[in-house]
Amino acid sequence: MTSSLSLRHFLLALAVVAVWGTNFVVIKIALGDVPPLLFATLRFILVFLPAAVVFPRPSVSLGNLALYGILIGVGQFGLLYIAMNGLISPGIASLVIQSQVFFTIGLAALLAGERIRIYQYLSLFLATGGIALIIYHTDGTTTVGGLGLVICAALSWAGANMAAKFGRPANMMAYVVWSSAFAIPPLMLLSVVIDGPGAIQIAFGQISGSSWLAVAWQAWGNTLFGYVAWGWLLARYPMATITPMALLVPIFGIGASTLLLGESLPPWKLVAASFVMAGLALNLLWPHLRAWQQSK
Repeated sequence: MTSSLSLRHFLLALAVVAVWGTNFVVIKIALGDVPPLLFATLRFILVFLPAAVVFPRPSVSLGNLALYGILIGVGQFGLLYIAMNGLISPGIASLVIQSQVFFTIGLAALLAGERIRIYQYLSLFLATGGIALIIYHTDGTTTVGGLGLVICAALSWAGANMAAKFGRPANMMAYVVWSSAFAIPPLMLLSVVIDGPGAIQIAFGQISGSSWLAVAWQAWGNTLFGYVAWGWLLARYPMATITPMALLVPIFGIGASTLLLGESLPPWKLVAASFVMAGLALNLLWPHLRAWQQSK
């Protein structure tokens, strides 16, 4: 398994994190009309029902399929949506969720015996410095409960990364589609219990066209494209090569908020972005530089 990321695969990973970064603006819009767990339920229904007709069930164990679906559906997005429903700001959520990078690399070292190299420690240190700078300049619109929920969501994302790695599905699209079936029942039950039947009824009566578009984007853009491509890359490269790319998600999130929501872009945000980009560049380019040096 090579640790050197090709240009084509780098661009694919970049497209995924761009979708995920802008996704926090989409979530903010939709949660104005739809309760969080109902939103998550609708998202995974749209992932499963149209595509399951086309894609056969993947040849992985039902346990692995269920584990991935529950970790992504309930663990990551269920908790994230609850947190973003007034407990944490979209910008902070887009930052804290990136702790999945460190959870994933740690789980890969613990469960798969992957070696973490010195330059990867340094790259993570640089990128973490950028994220810390962004967190330092927040306006405090977050709660301990919201922070805890997003950290748990990040841990669930890391667990799902490992489930996909060990499952090694031949068709990642089918894997994502069919795993969604295992997310729907618990999300639906939790929506009734936590959101409440009254809130669900009101939501269906007033949900706007933009919110339906947000649900569709969550299902087809974020999930089908994003997680299929991400899982495909994880199956072909070490965790420590791919997962740091997710540190770019807050950069795209800030850019989308600036363009679409009018968020300001002061100098400290540019400095923080530079730290994140420096860490990413070190992680991606160091193997190429070493290979070039050894070939001389």
